[in-house]
Amino acid sequence: MEIPTRYFVYTPIQTGGWTKDDDVPLETRINQHKAVLSEGVLDPQATVLAIFPSPMMYAGPTEVQWHAKCRMNAGANHYIVGRDPAGLPHPNGNGDLYDPRYGALVLKMAPGLNDLEIIPFRVAAYDTSVGKMAFFDPTRKEDFDFISGTRMRGLAKAGKEPPKGFMAPSAWKVLSEYYQSLKAQMDTN
Repeated sequence: MEIPTRYFVYTPIQTGGWTKDDDVPLETRINQHKAVLSEGVLDPQATVLAIFPSPMMYAGPTEVQWHAKCRMNAGANHYIVGRDPAGLPHPNGNGDLYDPRYGALVLKMAPGLNDLEIIPFRVAAYDTSVGKMAFFDPTRKEDFDFISGTRMRGLAKAGKEPPKGFMAPSAWKVLSEYYQSLKAQMDTN
């Protein structure tokens, strides 16, 4: 019997606590994930949508170890390390505090994580030459548009569409409707 590949899609949240003012709320994020699954971007039969109820502490490499160890304790044997260990800006305003590779480097050295296969995150961006998301190819860097979360939220707030192929249309609709509802609330106040 062949065991199907399972994807684990999670949304790290802080339940009932502080989030940044411009964070997308949990319900909206979950609805976006459901839209992605309903469009078949990820196989709904091989995807587990779950919530990891650990707050984002912006603790850099220390937090990367915490997230990896929690998943290992829950039975994971593979862990995809994100592009940076929390996206924390440097206090002097010049770039990020941590190098994007620190998370993966720390996990390879962390005690107690020897049985966890660390899979480095591959950077993806919008490939303008084909009109869809793709893994970044530095030999064609001029073809790639890195659409940040800040820029994405700005487009949604302004009622603008992202480039076609950037996101599943139904997932974009969820995000856009959320920001348009906020705008409508502000207009009535």
